[in-house]
Amino acid sequence: MLTVGLTGGIGAGKSEVSRLLVEHGAVLIDSDRIAREVVAPGTPGLAAVVDAFGPDVLAADGGLDRPRLGSIVFADPEKLAVLNSIVHPLVRDRSRELESAVPEDAVVVHDVPLLTENGLAPLYDVVIVVDASPGTQLDRLVRLRGMTEEDARARMAAQATREQRREIADIVIDNDVPLDALRERVAEVWEDLARRARQGSAGAE
Repeated sequence: MLTVGLTGGIGAGKSEVSRLLVEHGAVLIDSDRIAREVVAPGTPGLAAVVDAFGPDVLAADGGLDRPRLGSIVFADPEKLAVLNSIVHPLVRDRSRELESAVPEDAVVVHDVPLLTENGLAPLYDVVIVVDASPGTQLDRLVRLRGMTEEDARARMAAQATREQRREIADIVIDNDVPLDALRERVAEVWEDLARRARQGSAGAE
C-alpha cells in the first residue's frame, strides 16, 4: 500500500485533483467528508462542539450551522484550535479504520486540508501539494463559492502559507492552469505513484 497525503490551500483545487486521481484508480479518504460525518446530528462529536461553542452553532434542523461556526473560529485562532482538538482525533480514528479496509496494493490518497498546519507529513509515504497563487485562490472562493472577499481572506490567512506547504511537498501540482493541463499533470503524477506502489509491493514479497 502507498499512502499519499494530498493537501493545498483553500481554493487551490485540491478536490479536483483528488477526483482525477480517483479516476486513475486511487482510493480516496476525504478528511473533509469524514469531518462532517463525525459531527453529524446525534454524534458525540456534535455534542462536544455544542459544549464548546454553545447552542447557537446549531441550525434549525439540529445539525451544525457551518457558516455560523466558521465565522466564529476563523476570526479567532484560539477558538479554531479548540474546534480542531475536538474534530481532528475523530477524523484520524475514522481515517485509520477506512484505510485498514482497502487492498494491500492500493494507492490510498488522504485528502487532508490542514496536513501542513498539523505537522502530518511524516504519516504518509508521499505528500502532494496542490499549489495556486493567492489571487487564484481568492478568485475561486469569491466567484465559485460565493464567499465575501473578507471571509475568503480570513480563511486563507488561517491556513499555512504557500511556502510552508511547498516545503513539505514531495510532489507539487501547479493549479494555476487550465483543466486540460491539470489533467495531464495528474496523469503524470499517477504514473509516479503507481510505480512507487509497485516497487513497495515487490519489496514486501
